[in-house]
Amino acid sequence: MTKKTYVVGILSLSAMMLFVANFLVPSNSSATDISMKDRDYSAVTAHEQTGDDALYVMDNRSGMMLVFTYDPTRKSMVMRDRRSVLTAFGNVGR
Repeated sequence: MTKKTYVVGILSLSAMMLFVANFLVPSNSSATDISMKDRDYSAVTAHEQTGDDALYVMDNRSGMMLVFTYDPTRKSMVMRDRRSVLTAFGNVGR
């Protein structure tokens, strides 16, 4: 076995390992459609109409809901709206 065939064999083996590893990689994590509930607060992420993601936080004791989105100009989360759950979803089912 020459040095040239040895190098080609090692490169072929490493290419095959990388090809197989490409299919075994776990899927990317996403923050959309995730919910978390505790006794006092509920938090849900969802898509906005503009295509961005929003964080909805509901205080279960007071019935208030806050909507947060990420503002790239400020590089921070910004509260977009605050209202009662009854006024936000009051006409649902009527």
